[in-house]
Amino acid sequence: MLFPGFAFTILPATGPARTSLPPHKPISVAVVGVGVFGRNHARVYKELELQGEAVRLLGVVDPDTARADAVAREFECKAFGSVPQLLTTHSEVQAASVATPTMHHLSVARELMKSGVDVLVEKPIASTLDEADELVALARQHKTIAQVGHLERFNPAVRATVPILTQPMFFEVHRLSVFTPRSLDVDVVLDLMIHDLDIVLAFAKSPVKEVRAVGLPILSGKADIANVRIEFESGCIANFTASRVSTERVRKLRFFQPRQYISLDYGRQEVLVFTVGSDGTGAPSVNPQIGVAKPPVASEEPLHAELRSFLRAVRERSTPVVPLEDGRSALALALDIIAAIREHGKKVGLAAIGHAKR
Repeated sequence: MLFPGFAFTILPATGPARTSLPPHKPISVAVVGVGVFGRNHARVYKELELQGEAVRLLGVVDPDTARADAVAREFECKAFGSVPQLLTTHSEVQAASVATPTMHHLSVARELMKSGVDVLVEKPIASTLDEADELVALARQHKTIAQVGHLERFNPAVRATVPILTQPMFFEVHRLSVFTPRSLDVDVVLDLMIHDLDIVLAFAKSPVKEVRAVGLPILSGKADIANVRIEFESGCIANFTASRVSTERVRKLRFFQPRQYISLDYGRQEVLVFTVGSDGTGAPSVNPQIGVAKPPVASEEPLHAELRSFLRAVRERSTPVVPLEDGRSALALALDIIAAIREHGKKVGLAAIGHAKR
């Protein structure tokens, strides 16, 4: 189903890249698509504004005008039924979150970037690699800041883990969720697992060598549960399990590297580090040869951190923490996994699952 109301016209490019903004000059922002994710973007932008951040939530856009009006009233901004209406009425908009269904990411972001608006595109970056490549090209052509909404990069537990990384060699990742009717335009790999694919790609820093995967549709027409084994060129192995039909919610990543085992809990924003041959700096465990440490984690809502980081990149004209190229890499791996699931389904006589365009 198309996202009605997002009619697109070609607007002129803005020419040279903008210079950095003064620290206290508010950045005028908008949110395009105010379903569950988009409403949260509007909420956080408004919270940042009320907390004294140099940002102003100008408006929200949604073809469902009743929904747009309701969100606009809630967060004291203006409602628009289309991107052209926003750009025509308020040409001063400088940055926008794109939280539409995935199939519309390219068309919406294209319209915004051609008008010189910096964008944060929700994950997955696009439906296909061709679309992702066009987004990368558009950002370069129009000299716009463009970030992908891989939210877990901004999870305090992930940030606390980055300094600990040495040579990860084995990952075990679980992301389980109860079923909800949202995001059924994509399967569980693009809906949930892609968060962890992005994190493991960032941690492993190695090309993928082999992908093995199985997945099943349970309550939707696409794979709702999947298990994946990835081997990297470095020799690192990663096992992923993702489900959106679980009876509980689990978001954990564990990995081993020389002399260490690290356990990361996304939901609790906690990290535990077990070190063999500890020098005494960590607490003793059951085995006296293994020390246990709990790195300090600065608790923060990841979406707050993500949007503050995006606004900083917009203000400073700097490379975002999660550039479009990273979003493309995660999408490429996700599509390889979907293709592997389909191949496995054919081998064992299951109906075709998913749609793996490249």
